[in-house]
Amino acid sequence: MPDVLLDEKWPVLSRHARAAEWLRVWADLGRAPQTIDAYARGLAEYLLVCERDRIDPAMATRAPVAAFVRELRSRPSARGENVVALDSGVGLANATLQQRLVPVRLFYDFLVEEGVRNSNPVGRGRYTPRGGMGGGGGRGLVPRMVKLPWIPAEQQWLDVLDKFRVEPVRNRVMLALAYDAALRREELCSLRTDDVDPGRRMLRIRAETTKTRRPRQGTRRPIGVSTTPHRHWRGPRGKRLHQERSQPQDRSAAPPRHAV
Repeated sequence: MPDVLLDEKWPVLSRHARAAEWLRVWADLGRAPQTIDAYARGLAEYLLVCERDRIDPAMATRAPVAAFVRELRSRPSARGENVVALDSGVGLANATLQQRLVPVRLFYDFLVEEGVRNSNPVGRGRYTPRGGMGGGGGRGLVPRMVKLPWIPAEQQWLDVLDKFRVEPVRNRVMLALAYDAALRREELCSLRTDDVDPGRRMLRIRAETTKTRRPRQGTRRPIGVSTTPHRHWRGPRGKRLHQERSQPQDRSAAPPRHAV
């Protein structure tokens, strides 16, 4: 993401040369624009706290970082002041708190590597060996909560299928592909026509579209749509599937209840 766009979105970055330099390094290393934007947001919010308290972020101790965590935990949820996240007990979810702290920790790692300071005030959770059978660990600033994946009940899944019965063919094909091949949102929206092998019912997920930057293949089952998906996949080679124009669907001739 260009520095000009980041400075326009987060003006505080232009007032801290080291912060802008750190973000530029990550951008030059080829990090995704969404990653750079998330890093810029978290770091910009921390820099604003430092400016408010008149603290040089390059020389900050653990106290300003703790003040930043306190401010994050006191923020209300975007869905209302009375809404709290179950995993954190405050307005922001635990994953959001972690996401805001990651760029601050990486920024101080950069300053340590550049010789600007000797230690990182954010720190990490550490394993501490202890005597006896067990071991101990030092917690990070914000305890990390790991939630089990949410799995819809049978009726909830049938409700989703009911909603998609009247959707255009394109949307129903995208739902079926995402479910069968376990695609993330970005992976689904980045699928191209040459990523699909209808003959073998295989999908190719390119490395540049995955979160881990590793390619993989996925399988799909026959999709029960009233119009065969092969017609939907025709078009210029390499065109993204979600950009294909779908014909309006006749709502009076919806497919059976259990078909996607």
